[in-house]
Amino acid sequence: MRFTIFPNKILTQIVLILFLITGFSCGTKAQRIENRKNQTWLQQHKEAAKNTVLLNNQTGLVPIKNLEQKIASVSLQVTYAAQFDSLLNKYTAVTAFPAAAYAQDASFDRLLSDLAAYQTVIVQVGAAALDEPRNLNLLLELQRRKQLVVAAFGDPEHLELVDGLTVPLIWGKEESAAAAGFAAQLVFGGVSASNTLAQDYSAKYRKALGFKTKAIRLKYSVPEEVGVKTSELQDPIDAIMAEAIRAQATPGAVVLVAKNGKVIFQKAYGSHTYENTQATQVSDIYDVASLTKISATTMAIMNLYDQQKIALDSSFGYYVPSARITNKAGIKIRDLLLHQSGLPAGVYLPLQAQDVSRIPTPQYTVKASDSAFIRKDYFDTVLWPRMLNAKMGVKGKYVYADVSMFYLKEAVERQAQTSLDTFVAKQFYGPLGMQTAGYLPLNRFPQSRIVPTEFDNTFRKTLLRGYVHDGGAARMGGVSGHAGLFATANDLVILYQMMLNGGTYGGRNYITPETVDLFTKKQSAVSRRGLGFDRWDPDSTKMYPSQLASPQTYGHTGYTGTCVWVDPKSELVYVFLSNRVHPKVSDKLISMKIRQRILDAIYIAIQRREKATASVQ
Repeated sequence: MRFTIFPNKILTQIVLILFLITGFSCGTKAQRIENRKNQTWLQQHKEAAKNTVLLNNQTGLVPIKNLEQKIASVSLQVTYAAQFDSLLNKYTAVTAFPAAAYAQDASFDRLLSDLAAYQTVIVQVGAAALDEPRNLNLLLELQRRKQLVVAAFGDPEHLELVDGLTVPLIWGKEESAAAAGFAAQLVFGGVSASNTLAQDYSAKYRKALGFKTKAIRLKYSVPEEVGVKTSELQDPIDAIMAEAIRAQATPGAVVLVAKNGKVIFQKAYGSHTYENTQATQVSDIYDVASLTKISATTMAIMNLYDQQKIALDSSFGYYVPSARITNKAGIKIRDLLLHQSGLPAGVYLPLQAQDVSRIPTPQYTVKASDSAFIRKDYFDTVLWPRMLNAKMGVKGKYVYADVSMFYLKEAVERQAQTSLDTFVAKQFYGPLGMQTAGYLPLNRFPQSRIVPTEFDNTFRKTLLRGYVHDGGAARMGGVSGHAGLFATANDLVILYQMMLNGGTYGGRNYITPETVDLFTKKQSAVSRRGLGFDRWDPDSTKMYPSQLASPQTYGHTGYTGTCVWVDPKSELVYVFLSNRVHPKVSDKLISMKIRQRILDAIYIAIQRREKATASVQ
C-alpha cells in the first residue's frame, strides 16, 4: 500500500483516520492464521514464564552481564536445542556443542577438551537425562572448571538429583519451544525471573525458593505482546517492500522494529542482487554508510565528553596540533557536530596513477579493495592537507558536511589514544554484544554474509562487497568518521536501545543520561539537528522522518539506503537496511519515500491498537 504525502496537515490526518478505520480491518485467512499463531506463541510464552524458576543464583551470575568472553552452549538430551541456541545468539556469540556428537565419549573427556577455551558454559538438559550418572558427572565437572549455568526442562521431581549443583539453575516445568526460548532469554536478561518453587522437592530445593531478576536487555517477542496484530504491522510493510523491489529501488532489505524494549518485528526481503542468487537474511551485514556518523564517531564523542576528555566548546586546534596554523584552528567541536562550522560539504581528493597500485607493496599498504592499494603516505601528503586547506564558507550556516566527521575522527583518536575503530569496538560494540558491528568486516566474516553495494567504476573497478562504498573512506583504508561501519539490524537495535534506555544496557552504563539527552535534543537555531544526530523536522510539509513521529525523535539515514530512528515518546526503535546503490546508484528508494512510509505504517499499526484499547476503556 502506498501512502500519499499531502502538504496540508489536516488532509494528512484525515487520510490516517480513514486508514485506521478501514485499513486491513477484515483480514485474509492467512492474516488471521498468522495472528492466531502469534497469540498462541504469546500464551505459551506466558505459561513458560509462570513455570520457570531460577535457583542457586546467590552470586547474581544470571543474567550474564559480561559478553566479552567466550561462551558455549551444551545440549544434553533436549528437543528444542535449536530454539534455545538461536535466542542465545541474539545477545552474543555462543558456540553450540551438542552432546550427541560425543556419544562414544563415555566420560565426555573430548567435550571437556573442546570446551577448554570457553570461560562460561550454558548447559541445556532434559530432566530425564539427569538420571544418567554420565550426564550428572559432566555437570559437576563443568561446575568445577567453568562459570556454569544450567537450564533444565521437565518434571521438577528430578530436582533432587541436582542437590550437588551450586551454580545457577533455571528449571522449566515443561519441555517446549516456548520454555526453551524463555530460558534462553532469561540467561541474558531479555526476560525477568519472578517465580518460586510450589513445593518441597529435596532437602535443598524447598517450597518458596527462587531468585528474582530484572530484564536488562531486549526481549525477542511478537507484535501481540505490545497490543499490535501481526497482520496490521506486517502486511503494509510487506506491500511497501514488494513495491520497492518491483520498482528496483533496492534488491532487498531488512526491517526491524523494537517497541517497549521488545523486538516485535524483524524480516528480510528480496535478495542481495537483482539476479536473486542469494536471499536476504536478517543476519546479513550491511554497509551502513552515514549511520557511521552517529553509531561510531558521535558515540565516541559522547564517551569522551563524559570522561571530560572532549569539551563541546573547545577548539578543534586544541585537540589536533596540525590544525593550529590554519584557519580551522578555532572551529568548535560543537559546530562540527552541528554541521555549521563553515566547512564545505566535501573536498576533492584526487588519485593520481602513482597513488594506487593493483598489488600491495611496502609503499602501497592502504587496502581499498582486493586490487586497489593506496600509497601509505597518501593521508599525510594529500588527504589531510586538502582537508585542512578546504575553503571555508559562512560560519553558523548549516551545511551537511562529511568533512566535519573527518575532523572529529582526528580529535577522537588523539584523545582516546587509539584508532576510532578500536575505540568504539572496545567501549561499545563488544560489551553490548554487537557481534558484527565494526569496520573492515572481511577481516572477521566471510564475504557471503555481507550484502554487495555498487560496482565501482572509478579507482577500484570492481563490485564492492565488504569494502566501504564511500570513496573518501576507501582512501583511508575503510576506517573513517563519516562512513565505513558495517552491521546487522540486530546490532543496531541493541546500540539504539541502549540510547533509548538513557545510556544503559545489560546492567552497564555506557553514556550518562544527561549526555544522551544533550546530544539528541535540538541544539541548533538554524537547523533541526542535534549534536551529531539528525532529528524530527518541525516542517509539517516534510513529515520527516514520519508523519507521526514525535518531536523527540532522533536518528540518521545512510547513503547506501539505511536508517535508524529512535522515538522516546513511543519507546520505538526502527532500523532499515538496504543496498539501494546496487548495482549502481538509484534515487528510487528516496523518491518513493520507502523508509518513511514503512515508519508511517509502524506508527499506524501501533496507534490503531492504542485507539482500539482506548475505545474499549
